[in-house]
Amino acid sequence: MSKTVPSVLVTGGSGFLGSEVIKKLVETEQYKVTSLDNLPPSLGSETFSNVRYIRANVLQPSELEDAFEQAKPVIVIHTAGVYDLGNKRYQNRSTGPVYEVNIQGTKNVLEAAKRNGAKGLVYTSSFSVLVDEIEADFHNADETWPTGRATLPYGRAKTAAENLVLASNTSSFRTCSLRPTLIFGPNDPTVIPRLHDCIARGETSFVIGDGSNLNDFVYVSNVADAHVLAASNLLESGTAAGQAFFITNGEPVSARDFCVAVWKEFGHVPSLNISVPPGLAWWLGWTAEWVSCISRQPSTLSMGVVRDAAAVRYMSIEKARRVLGYVPRVSLPEAVVVSCQDYKEKLQSQRVKKNKSWD
Repeated sequence: MSKTVPSVLVTGGSGFLGSEVIKKLVETEQYKVTSLDNLPPSLGSETFSNVRYIRANVLQPSELEDAFEQAKPVIVIHTAGVYDLGNKRYQNRSTGPVYEVNIQGTKNVLEAAKRNGAKGLVYTSSFSVLVDEIEADFHNADETWPTGRATLPYGRAKTAAENLVLASNTSSFRTCSLRPTLIFGPNDPTVIPRLHDCIARGETSFVIGDGSNLNDFVYVSNVADAHVLAASNLLESGTAAGQAFFITNGEPVSARDFCVAVWKEFGHVPSLNISVPPGLAWWLGWTAEWVSCISRQPSTLSMGVVRDAAAVRYMSIEKARRVLGYVPRVSLPEAVVVSCQDYKEKLQSQRVKKNKSWD
């Protein structure tokens, strides 16, 4: 008798992480895969003939219901989410897309999954449930550290969503939550592009503090591996059920060293290392915020940026290793090279297209 192939549905399947999760699932040849997103697959991301792609919005229950009826997933991997960039990250508010998509969208997906007979759900949370307590440092933090103290909107929203997911865990509907740190890799929309932009803005010589503060980064394919491991666990032993896990590359690095490693891949080595005391940097950030408010022009510096730049934020992955069998397969140095090469190729492609448009 042939074995039934379990069906898995990935929300946010056209996104940076979601598309990588789908790729990993396809590589296992163990699942029937459905991608759900309100957008088509992003330019440059790989698509697969044996994956069903469905357009649906997690904020529209009727669209979700139709998608779940088509996919009939046994397990759901919920990567869909929204986050703010730049100084919007630090704006203190309690409404908007960050809350709507991350909280209500997650609630809608949970309800659709349970209503349509899914056996479990893996949620993409974030280390922001912890580190968005912006004034605190986090040295080798683990899952025993309490959440609920985040002061920034994204951390608050992800905490609320994670709580919904873990509270939904039962013997018949298993759930778990993964908390990746800063994710980067090919098609990266944030980390590598934003660090590359620092070169053109002439910001690479400035260091807030002494630059020794340790941070965690994680390569996108390693995060995708963790999601596949978590889905398999929930369908089999269930030892991950009801639990949260930090997912990192397991290689804490100083924020300055990571930035310099990225810049070197673009042929740029800062000629100076100008250390700005955190106290002075904070006042400069305060001034920049007021100037930005008066001029209505965005600023790259703010009090929040200063705090983020000087913070210590690295996590233990011992629990993920022990329970999920998670091992980061791509090292940080290798990941930096691959990610920067991908972005260099995209920049070159953009230059070629621009030159052709002038011909």
